[in-house]
Amino acid sequence: MSDNPVLLTIDGAVATVTLNRPQAGNTISQPLADALLDAAIRCDSDPAIRCVVLTGNGKLFCGGGDISAFAAAGDGVPAFLSRLAGTVHMAVTRFLRMPKPLLVLVNGPAAGAGLSLAISGDIVIAARSAHFTAAYGAVGLTPDGGMSWLLPRLVGMRRAQEIILTNRRISAEDAADIGMVTRTVDDDLLAEEGAKLARQLARSATGAAAGARALLLESTNSALETQLENETRRIAVAGGSAECREGVSAFLERRKPDFSGVA
Repeated sequence: MSDNPVLLTIDGAVATVTLNRPQAGNTISQPLADALLDAAIRCDSDPAIRCVVLTGNGKLFCGGGDISAFAAAGDGVPAFLSRLAGTVHMAVTRFLRMPKPLLVLVNGPAAGAGLSLAISGDIVIAARSAHFTAAYGAVGLTPDGGMSWLLPRLVGMRRAQEIILTNRRISAEDAADIGMVTRTVDDDLLAEEGAKLARQLARSATGAAAGARALLLESTNSALETQLENETRRIAVAGGSAECREGVSAFLERRKPDFSGVA
């Protein structure tokens, strides 16, 4: 397999971003962070891409930051971490705000920023062998990758406090039970289930999905009346789109809509 720390492959309308440092547990080095940002920008800006899949190569999804690189930075570790986390955060922002759905396939254990990436998807499918650990406290660090924002919104503040402060390992099944991931599948079915769902998402009304994703991001910081106004404005815009025209026509004609050729 390629030596590139992140692989970007495109199959039709589906882009797959694969963390590719299996010999190092897909831990995040600066080159990997840079490549992840490049992939995120491509996925965000390419209109031919209608669904993005994020996964890892090897036995781990992502073991978090590359601790050996932290040690090598010596007294310069604050500047090193500022650049590393800042780069990862730009990638996370692109993935969360891009106008197309993000599907995360958690192929194995995820820790630290790897946990943050794992839970960033609109839909997250975890292999049964996967497990999740915040891990930051064990090396004297605080969360990054959006964990302190994402995790409380998914599992509630009380559970997030425990997960982050105690470093308790969460199994894939427990992660599904508390809402960290969408569901689990047997390890040997992860790729097949992921491909099937990615194709389904790529055939969906991605413009409407983009609006829904934006509304969900806005909802946590909006008052009720503000969010209702946001919904009014977005549904009005969506109502004038080619997607809506196709969807309404398909409903009235009792056929499946074809959103692939509309924008």
